[in-house]
Parts: sequence; structure tokens; C-alpha cells
Amino acid sequence: MEIRNDTMSLNLESIHNFKGKFPKQIWSLFFSEMWERFCFYGMRGMLVFFMIHQLDFKEAEANSQYAATQAFVYAFTFVGGLIADKILGFRKSLFWGGLLMVVGSTVLAVDPHRFFFIGISFIIVGTGFFKPNISSMVGKLYKKNDVRRDAGFSLFYAGINLGALLGGYICVAIGKGFMFSSFIPESSRWNVAFGLASMGMVMSLVNFYFAQNSLGPIGLSPEGKHRVSSGGNRLRKQDLYVYIGTFAAVPVIRMMVSETQYTDYFMFTIGPFTLLYFFWEMSKVNRSARKKLLAALVFMFFSIFFWGIFEQSGGSMSIFADKNLSHYLLGVKLDPNGVNNSGGALFIILLAPIFGLLWIWLNKRKWEPDAAVKFGIGFIFLGLGFCVLFATRFFSENGIASLEIFTLSLLVITLGELCLSPIGLSVMTKLATEKLQGIMMGMWFLSSAYGQYVAGIIGERIASVGEGATPEVRLITYTEGYKILGMYALAAGILLVSVSPWIKKLMQGVR
Repeated sequence: MEIRNDTMSLNLESIHNFKGKFPKQIWSLFFSEMWERFCFYGMRGMLVFFMIHQLDFKEAEANSQYAATQAFVYAFTFVGGLIADKILGFRKSLFWGGLLMVVGSTVLAVDPHRFFFIGISFIIVGTGFFKPNISSMVGKLYKKNDVRRDAGFSLFYAGINLGALLGGYICVAIGKGFMFSSFIPESSRWNVAFGLASMGMVMSLVNFYFAQNSLGPIGLSPEGKHRVSSGGNRLRKQDLYVYIGTFAAVPVIRMMVSETQYTDYFMFTIGPFTLLYFFWEMSKVNRSARKKLLAALVFMFFSIFFWGIFEQSGGSMSIFADKNLSHYLLGVKLDPNGVNNSGGALFIILLAPIFGLLWIWLNKRKWEPDAAVKFGIGFIFLGLGFCVLFATRFFSENGIASLEIFTLSLLVITLGELCLSPIGLSVMTKLATEKLQGIMMGMWFLSSAYGQYVAGIIGERIASVGEGATPEVRLITYTEGYKILGMYALAAGILLVSVSPWIKKLMQGVR
């Protein structure tokens, strides 16, 4: 499952010494991530709408449930990163996570009403193994100080969003009957939608299996490298314990996701314990490395607030799209939920390569801003985007707002995402020590988990006020909340730019 006998025919030095802007291996990882994101964002885009219209959840409850699901998805990436670093290696962790995601989405395709939480639980655990480790392998394609790294992560981020574009629109549109309704019986629409997500994950695994020959030693555990060089590939006890433990974790995750009060207990516990573990790891490195790890912690802290605002897209903005948006964009009838789920992804596909090349162009002229300034700019664009979202109230009739203005807000928010998310992925790989690559990537996604958790609290409060209200009142309630979030984001951006010289010193020359 993990390796093929000729996987060590390339050494790391030959991979690092690539010509041009991007290593050739990044394209294989690009397509594996693209199909995995088709699966994940297909699921993500369906959750809130499905819970409200198919499982009869109240809007506030659906927001809370969505936040719990997303928080566990990203929190489990820390566990996945830790296991990859210490036991499985990146490749086996990725493949095992993908298989679990196939199982979960297939269970949902069979009967999403009866098996909703058990299917979601498999996907949560699977994503935890898959997500941090493929990002870590992208980082391994570059030398430590290669200035092309940010451009590579921007390109990789485009792969993420190509999958998000396709899965985010197609799956929910099929479920709602906006696509292929004449071919798919109404009673089977959601089964087909979840089944498509499963097919996307299968495609991801098939692509990765054939991509391994080009990765050389990247992603193998130390034991895996030894087995390849000696021609063996036996299953170790430690691996078996991980696989058994994974299945034991699924019913626990199911209980914690279905009863959202357990999410509070979990989030109040996992953060402090993770910080204690992180500080313990920091105590074992030299002073320079310790400063870099502290800088990484600052980036993680700010990212919590970024995702807490940004991730309204999957919660309250999903309800807003369903209840308060027109079905027409530039004269074309579209599903507003599909636009909400995939609009940002489309803009990233168009803009990510441009941003990647922009960073390289600025670097050559010594004008490239450091990572902290990029983060600050990201917050400023996020704030401006939510101000545009607030402005939808001025382009509405009878409580139904313009889909064009809403889409414009997604464009501005996406500019902020491009300044923060791919840069965050890149800077984690640059600031982490060699032995902490997977753990650091897991902690980056754990900060996203807390962002999802905060997003759920915010979205639940907005939805509670708007529940049962007229479209006009709901429009005012939601947009007022978005204006306040925009102001907070702008303030955070200004603060980050102001303290960037201090963060730059902590980074010890890393950009």
C-alpha cells in the first residue's frame, strides 16, 4: 500500500535541484489533493443544507453541528500529523486516511439519513490522516531556503480549490435538484451526491499510488526507507495498532459529533494539552529553533481569528445563500448555495498562479513582504470582503439580495485567503525543525479547528436571531453581523502589520 520497490531510485538532492519555477512532483500531489478536496468540499457544501432540509435541524443547531464536524476534522489533523511523524510516515498516513474517507462517503451514499453521523465520523478521522501529510510532502520538495516555496504552495493551493470548485458546486446542486434532475430520481439525489464525493476520493488514491515513484524518499518513515533498501515491506506491530485504534476512535468521534456539548469539552481540553506538548518539544531544541517555533505559534494564534470569520461561508453564509440570495448571476440561473461553496475556489484557481508568480517577482526585486505582513494584508482583505457582504442589503428587494454583490464579496475575501492560507502552509514547513514537520502541520490545522469552533459560535448566534424572521429582517440581521466581523478583521490586520518587525526577528531570517 505504501511503497513500490523502485521508489528510492531518486534521491532528495536530485528532487531539490529542479529547474524552473515548480518541481515536477508537485503536479502529482496537486491532483491527489484536488480529488480529495472534491470529496471534502462536496461534503462540506452539503452539510448545513442537508441537516436543515433533510434531517429537520433548526438553523442555529445546524450551525453548531457544522462547527463541531469541522472542528473535529481539523483537530484530528494534529493526531494524524503526530502519527505520521512517529510511526507511519507521510505516505502510509495519507493512504490510510484516504481509505477511511472512501468508507465514510460510501456509507453516506448508501443511506445519508440513517447513517449520517457514522459516515461523517469516518471522514473526520480519514481527513486527519490525509490532510496534514500531503501538505508536508509538498514542503519536502524544496530546500529549506528555496524562495520558490511560496509559489509552489500557491500552485498547490490552486489544486485544493479546483477540487473545491467542482465538488462544492456539483454535489449540493445535484442534491437540491439544480443539476441532472431529469435523470436522477428525487429520492436518490442525495445518495448520488454523496456517492460522487466517494468517487472523488478513489481518484485521489489511484493518482497517489502511481505518483510514488517520483517522490524518492519523501514521505517514507525511517523504517520504510530501510525496508525499501532491503527489499522488504512487512506490516509492523506499531502500524497495526494504529489501524485498530483508528476503528476504535470512530464510534467515539460519532458520539462527540452528534452531541455537540462534547465538542466544547474536547476543544477546552485538546488546546491546552497540545500547547504543553508543543512547549515540551520546544525545550529540546536550541535557542534559534525555539524562536522560530514561537513565531509559528503567533501565526497559529492569528489564524484562529481569521478562520473564525472566514468559515462563516460553510455555516451562516450557507443559510444566507439559501434564504436571502437571488438565483441569478449575470443573467444566468445558478444555485446560490453552489455559488457560495465554489465561488471562492474559482477565484483562487484564477488568482493563485498570479499570486505565486507575484511573490517571485517581488522577491527578485527585494520588495516581497515578509510572512507577517502578508498575514496582515490577508486580514485587511477579509475585513473588506465582509464589508461588501454587509453592502448586499443595499442591493436587495423584499429581503432577496443580489447574487452579483455577494459574489464580489467572495472575490475580495479570496484575496485575503491567498495572502494567508498558502503562506501559512509554507511558513509552517519553513519554521518547523526536521523532526516536527508533521506535528507542526497538524498544529496549523488544529488552529483551523479552533477557527471552525469560533465560527460555529458566531454563526449560531447570528442564526438564532434570524430564525423564523421575515426575509427583510433576516437580511438586516445577517448583514449587521457581517459588518461587525469585517471591522474585527480590519483591526487584526492593522495590528499584525504593526507587530510584523517583532515577528520577523523571531523568524531568524526565514521569510
